[in-house]
Amino acid sequence: MSSSTAKELLFSYGTLQRKDIQIATFGRELDGREDALSGYALASVPIHDPEAAAAIGETHYSNAEPSSNPGDEISGTVYAITEQELVAADKYEEDAGYRRISVELKSGITAWLYMRS
Repeated sequence: MSSSTAKELLFSYGTLQRKDIQIATFGRELDGREDALSGYALASVPIHDPEAAAAIGETHYSNAEPSSNPGDEISGTVYAITEQELVAADKYEEDAGYRRISVELKSGITAWLYMRS
């Protein structure tokens, strides 16, 4: 994929960093770079759907939650994806009750982030 077709930036701190999930969601492995989200902390959210838990092999989702401690940050990976892949990511994340928001990362770039409402 050329960089001209990848117009969206997505920050992942959870399952979308996994190669198997990327291939199932996007049909390819994504190439990304490390970054972090300042002012947020990781929390765990139970997966209530046994089929969803079995499909990803986990019992909890990770969730980004705003923190009152400005020193908190979440490490993750930024991926350049297409608009079509962003729609696929929306579908993947909506099953878990996540919504997409725009955030500024530690590097200063703006990217999409999924978090539980």
